[in-house]
Amino acid sequence: MKIYTQRLSTSDLTEEQMARLETQIQDKNYLCLDFDTRQRSRFKANNERQQSLGIDLPRTETLKSGSVLSNQQGDLIQVIAADQTLICVTAEDSFNLMKGAYHLGNRHVPLMITPDALYFEPDHVLESMLQNLGLHTRQVQAPFEPETGAYKGGHAHSHSHGIEHNHSTEHSHPHVHAHDHEHHHSHNAGHSHSHD
Repeated sequence: MKIYTQRLSTSDLTEEQMARLETQIQDKNYLCLDFDTRQRSRFKANNERQQSLGIDLPRTETLKSGSVLSNQQGDLIQVIAADQTLICVTAEDSFNLMKGAYHLGNRHVPLMITPDALYFEPDHVLESMLQNLGLHTRQVQAPFEPETGAYKGGHAHSHSHGIEHNHSTEHSHPHVHAHDHEHHHSHNAGHSHSHD
């Protein structure tokens, strides 16, 4: 199994490397990954040819669609953001759309923003809240490239409150942190937890 350990800047690639990546895309030799996988620095995945690959990167930013990885042998692999189920939020006007963005941001929801819509991973509680605010929601299939935030290297949260997710008195949520201070926050589900 090939192990990819380095992220390359596309601006540093040679014309030969760019041509090689283009050929690999045509030959289905690329990684098509959802957002949750692209947030991890270590994982196994299959390229579109179903060949198993290992990814072992230093902890850095989330992989974006178009990211290029290399291994010690000089092999390259390109990452493509996979289509996934998202909630698309629209409004009658930009002011109401901004209100929706405010409420989602207040809940630390990874959010993809376009001029006319907001996109987030499915969460029926958040979808209901937005509908109660008069916003329109619908499910779509699209690559998910949420905003990284004003402070690159800040922390991101993934909080799902779907039907299959049960809260108990002892539980954890996955969090990625780039700081070493402690803070607390609570959720509408009637529980709280802290980040160490």
